[in-house]
Amino acid sequence: MTNPFDGISSQNQKKLLKLLRHHLYIYHDAQEILETYKKDDVIGIITKGAARITHTDYYGNQIIIDELEVGNVFGTKLSAITNSEFQITALGETEVIVIDYRILISIDNTDKKYYNDFIRNLFVIVSEKLMEKNQRIRVLTKKTIRYKLLEYFKMQREFTHSHIIYLPFNYSDLANYLGIDRSAMTRELGYMKEEGFIQTKGKRITINFSWFFYLSVDPKPPFLLPEALSPSTTKYFINTPWPIASPFLIVISSSLQLKKANIIWPSLSGLP
Repeated sequence: MTNPFDGISSQNQKKLLKLLRHHLYIYHDAQEILETYKKDDVIGIITKGAARITHTDYYGNQIIIDELEVGNVFGTKLSAITNSEFQITALGETEVIVIDYRILISIDNTDKKYYNDFIRNLFVIVSEKLMEKNQRIRVLTKKTIRYKLLEYFKMQREFTHSHIIYLPFNYSDLANYLGIDRSAMTRELGYMKEEGFIQTKGKRITINFSWFFYLSVDPKPPFLLPEALSPSTTKYFINTPWPIASPFLIVISSSLQLKKANIIWPSLSGLP
């Protein structure tokens, strides 16, 4: 993630902040950030601690919109936080630099390199945030809890390039982030563990089979995932033009540790 001060020396950072007439605020744990600034055009930069943007619906349910760490940027121009349904809350003691957007865009001394570097970094950050939003949409548009979990695990796996991923928050927050019920999510994770697809230990998730994501998430994989997924009955439909030896199917079935796997392969019905 790009930091707004990337490529800017400490000395020039002080000059930049003075030029932008910034304000520094300190918040305590669970304290709401910028409550009085929601309707103003401001940009906030986390310089210490962390914060979380949440949305509360009509029924009082909270959904995590964004997790903010040191160097992250937020504001009315970057996030939809202009009404009472959104809260920005400090996680521990947090320091925030606040810059008035109107001052930011009215600076005439654009020949200053540190100012131009700052603006360039902000554009990169906005682009990165758009990519994050698109990824979030990929998760939220999945119709089932399992598909939401799989899509989220898949994205984390692509980001870390590892079959072992670490959740950035606890399971309650994960359920809020995915917009699903915590109990239902826990039950589904239990099914996935019983079927041998994943292992869990605290916040660590180990993905046992990389090809499972192609079975489960890819809309047109060589293997089409079944209509019913449960630890008791699971049907796999083979959709491939090339021959597949039956021992390969046996390996898949046994390694998944399924209680029952019905393999349907009409085009190969004549094979032993």
